[in-house]
Amino acid sequence: MTAEIDIQNAIRIALAENDCFVYRGNVGKVKMQDGRWFDTGLPKGWPDLFGWRVSDGKFFAIEVKNEKGKLRPDQIKFGDFLKKQPVLYGVARSVEEALEIVRGD
Repeated sequence: MTAEIDIQNAIRIALAENDCFVYRGNVGKVKMQDGRWFDTGLPKGWPDLFGWRVSDGKFFAIEVKNEKGKLRPDQIKFGDFLKKQPVLYGVARSVEEALEIVRGD
């Protein structure tokens, strides 16, 4: 089984080679020395990769999963929200699927 991070990295390279700016949304929590938790701030369910096509500025958001990966409830909810917006959104398990999302196929 392919590691999700390997799929993400391959997609990032392919999108950059196909006229896109692409970023990885790093999220997580860290316990501070004083005991408080620091949260990176992106909404729960935010897709792994996001960016825009250079040609027209169209925004895209891609949730990356490996062959057996399943969406969490918060990812499903956020994805449903994005589908109602004027953006390109989808779940990709390969470079080819990510390119289809960004092309609007």
